[in-house]
Amino acid sequence: MSQDGQTTQETDVQPEEDTLAAAREKKEAPEDDASPSCPRASPLDYREKDTQHKGSASMVWAATPGMLFLKNKDSSLHPLDLSWVFGYNSSLAVHSLMDGEDRVLLYISSHTVVIHDILRNRQFHLQGHTNVISCLCVSEDKRWVATADKGPDALIIVWDSYSGVPVRTIFESHSEDGVCAIAISQDAKYLVTISAAAVQEVCVWRWTLPTGKPMCSTELKPEFGYQFSAADPKVVWTEYHTPSTPTLDDSGLQYGAPFLSNQTFKCLVGQFSQSVFHVNNTQALTGTSAGKLVVWDMDSPRTLPEELLAKPHGVTATKVVSLQKESLTVLTVLESCVVTGDVKGQVKFYDGQLRLLTIYSHDKVGPIQSISFSTILRDRPSALPGSSQPFLTRNFILSTSDATMFHVATDGTSFERIMTEAKKAVNAIACHPREPLVAVGSHCGLLKVWDYKQTQYLISRIFTEAGIQCLSYDPEGHFLAAGFTDGSVYILDAISLQSICEEFQFSQGPVTHISFSHDSKYIATADENYSVTVYKRVLQNGSRCWEHLAGLDSHYKPIRSILFGVHSDSNEPRLLSLGEDRQLVEYDLKSSIKDHLVVTHRDRLEQVAVPLCLTWYPQLSTESFFLTANNCYKMKLYNTTTKMCRKTLLGPTYGSPLEKIQILPRTSSADPQQHYLVYITKDKVGLQMLPVDGNPHKSSAFICHPDGASDFAISHDGRYIFTAGGKERTFMKWKVNLHTLNAAAFLGGEDLIPFYNLLDGGREGKFFRLAFNSNLIDMAELEDYFYYVQLCSQGIKTLETRQVSTHIALEEIPSVMRAIGFYPSEEEIEDMINEVKFSKYADTGEEVTKINLDDFIKLFINHRPALGLSMKTIQRAFQVLGYDNKKGDKVIDRGDFLSLLQCRGELFCF
Repeated sequence: MSQDGQTTQETDVQPEEDTLAAAREKKEAPEDDASPSCPRASPLDYREKDTQHKGSASMVWAATPGMLFLKNKDSSLHPLDLSWVFGYNSSLAVHSLMDGEDRVLLYISSHTVVIHDILRNRQFHLQGHTNVISCLCVSEDKRWVATADKGPDALIIVWDSYSGVPVRTIFESHSEDGVCAIAISQDAKYLVTISAAAVQEVCVWRWTLPTGKPMCSTELKPEFGYQFSAADPKVVWTEYHTPSTPTLDDSGLQYGAPFLSNQTFKCLVGQFSQSVFHVNNTQALTGTSAGKLVVWDMDSPRTLPEELLAKPHGVTATKVVSLQKESLTVLTVLESCVVTGDVKGQVKFYDGQLRLLTIYSHDKVGPIQSISFSTILRDRPSALPGSSQPFLTRNFILSTSDATMFHVATDGTSFERIMTEAKKAVNAIACHPREPLVAVGSHCGLLKVWDYKQTQYLISRIFTEAGIQCLSYDPEGHFLAAGFTDGSVYILDAISLQSICEEFQFSQGPVTHISFSHDSKYIATADENYSVTVYKRVLQNGSRCWEHLAGLDSHYKPIRSILFGVHSDSNEPRLLSLGEDRQLVEYDLKSSIKDHLVVTHRDRLEQVAVPLCLTWYPQLSTESFFLTANNCYKMKLYNTTTKMCRKTLLGPTYGSPLEKIQILPRTSSADPQQHYLVYITKDKVGLQMLPVDGNPHKSSAFICHPDGASDFAISHDGRYIFTAGGKERTFMKWKVNLHTLNAAAFLGGEDLIPFYNLLDGGREGKFFRLAFNSNLIDMAELEDYFYYVQLCSQGIKTLETRQVSTHIALEEIPSVMRAIGFYPSEEEIEDMINEVKFSKYADTGEEVTKINLDDFIKLFINHRPALGLSMKTIQRAFQVLGYDNKKGDKVIDRGDFLSLLQCRGELFCF
């Protein structure tokens, strides 16, 4: 039950009539009065009127501003629902949708469009993209929002911001690399997109048409950007290093690129940052990094192709105006004013002749990334000419490149800080063990604590020395431990975030993991240099503190997990570490002394696969286990004492292996006998019902951070999961709905039905194709193998009465596995036999000596390669086994190869 391809619901869009015919009809017909809530006619008017004629008002037609917040969010069809998004992509624009009593903003967080009512503290999320959103644009009336992404299966989605409905989705718009820029025309009927490929493509879309093809397209040089003309929605202004003016006529999309250098006007122009059309619509303006404004004269956008050949440049640079020394980062037009924003956080307003009118600035504002003006007009002040009283009638929203938003009231000089978020990667997150608090740390050194029930920011602290890499609360919730990128460790008061003792600096690399023991007596850390460091609690001046105990280079590859537990025969802490070197290391904390960390056991858990995460398994039987997940999509249960692999099970297969796992705390309303596992993969967060048995219907996953989930935490009551997005600089709050996952598991079938469906064709069909030939084996043939094994065990030529059974001896498991095409290694055979042999030993004290057909099918499905044997795996094996010939190719002698197969008979670790 994956949400890999999160789909969007769309309203039906009917085909349009011929564009010219529609234009003639519109010219002859009187214009309708504009709606007061929507000053310009909707681009979907033809569809909306048609719907009205049918007597059934559509959701889009009936929508009004702010309506989407009235939707009922209590009922959910998914095991995990996105509840809140913290942080945003500060490299993209922030838009003001509503101002005044309802201050509503729109911004991008990862792959989600967030509509945020600031004053009422509520959010609505527009979800449909599977990749990080790379660009967005909003229509002039703030109703239509177009978003696009880069990556596999890139999408362009047009949303109705009133209802939250995706009214149009364009698939495979730029199939190569997706979209890097998008803009919408003034009448909201046209979209222009620029691909992210090396050779960029410009496409113009009439998005209200049901076709998936653009009206026209052309290729641009990689350095071109975009901007629509306010006078003619079919004229595009592209910029960055060289401006270009494509025009749309009957022959398609044409463009020219004028030349401009520092020698043109004998002054330093700088790099182009942003371009707009002048308020007179006959000129264009380009801001530069040198604080200058380039003025371009526009030629007619309807130049014929033959004229275009004689005069290739659609624009001509007429002058360069030096506005200031600071770099211009934002350039836009408001009514009759030209508005600029710069790296010093200043917003300046100029008239049509580029004469300065007024300046808005504040010492706390950083480099401006975007400016968005409110659609609400205030009454103009009755000021005398020359008065210093502000003349603007619209408030605006500033967003800065250092992830801060401000609301600016233009009837004064009020700069209200709305939001301050992480400027760098968010890798650390931890939930308080008793209170509804979540702590989040980023690489910019910002540590913030939120009340996640009220969604309120409580307190923060900035560490200027290094970035925060990991966090952990102690079991009582009194302390918060933080590991940093410079190897330092801080122990903080959980409420004030003040240090309770001096920082520790015993790790030589960034601290990747940090954890408290159950009694808070020990703190353990792991770092990027493969070392484990332990700190022990002491009393200093009557107060609790910790001191360095010892450290050890326990592994020779990255450490994936450190895990505290409790010894079964005492209440003493138990410490384990797991590395990509496949080693599980257990430490004797009680015997460890200053600068000497004692190791009690080193166990190799895997032969070929790499273990990625580790957790304690709930006590569901008399035997105690810990659970691991590896990079081959397998989950394994190990006895906590003997470290013997007791079960191998098929794990969730949602595009990438499980990276981290935790047991979900039980809620008061949950079934006390039912347990759940929470996990993250590379880009998804998911839930797994326990006990783990390989049933795919007992698991569900949802895209959380397409660019990589770095960590997650679970609330103390098990109702919420928080995921950190790493370089996306966001973290997300997910509401847990266990009843939905239970329903999905129930609908998936009971007993062997879910497992039969994992075989090709199901129970009645052909389920496995033998390697190197075309023979197909169905369920009847598998039963034949079972009976044949019984014949062999009783003697083929015997004349005695046959004892027909539904079981075979455990020793026959490898033969039947190989007969149906799965060739396990000797270690895998030992694991399979031990799994069945000791399945009832903890309960009855007896070993199992035979297996029936149903259990054999489960064993086969759980142990076989999750994704089959790929040609890449075979080629990699020969790369290791072979040697270079004279041509430099990998080869192996046939005799050597047969000798390896016959004498070694085992998989090799690469």
